[in-house]
Amino acid sequence: MRRLLVILILVGAGVFLKAQPAQKLIREGNSRYQDGKFKEAEINYRKALEKSPSSVKATYNLGNSQYKQQNYSEASNSYLKLAADPKNAKQSQIFHNLGNSYLESKKYNESVEAYKHALRINPKDEDTRYNLAYALAKMQQQQNKNKQDKNKQNQQQKQQQQQQQQQQQQKQNQKMSKQEADRMLNALNNNEKRTLDKVKKQQAKPVGNQPEKDW
Repeated sequence: MRRLLVILILVGAGVFLKAQPAQKLIREGNSRYQDGKFKEAEINYRKALEKSPSSVKATYNLGNSQYKQQNYSEASNSYLKLAADPKNAKQSQIFHNLGNSYLESKKYNESVEAYKHALRINPKDEDTRYNLAYALAKMQQQQNKNKQDKNKQNQQQKQQQQQQQQQQQQKQNQKMSKQEADRMLNALNNNEKRTLDKVKKQQAKPVGNQPEKDW
């Protein structure tokens, strides 16, 4: 992924006195930013925005300092505040940096749209064109992975369903086996009872008369 477009705008001596405190804070933030002290730069930009909430320079540079600290979600929010106003002169850079923030957050769909918007404003920006191609490739990889994960999930669900069916079948077989055993036991009991009844009947038959003795 190529560059983050950074524009640190310094204000000349002809600014209005009313705006001087905010502009001074922006200059201090720019100095910290150039020294690589991004957190200190962020603090200065935030103070500038307290003085001048509508400052495009402070908001844009705040987003850059947040990006450098890898606070990509916060950076996206800063750029979005400027992207909503088409009158901002640096719209292509704003959308380029917005695309970078989304890209680092793995929000590839949003990143692609931001780069496309930047290219509509400045079709000759080769860095944005490169980043767009990269984001498209990452988006395709993500879609393929999501598809594979979904297929894997479906297979796991299918296996679980098969296991549940097998368990239910085993329970049914066990139930049938118990019922069959009960029937066999009942049959044996009935046979044994009939046998005992038959024996009792045979034992109950009268004995034949004995002949009398001859005298």
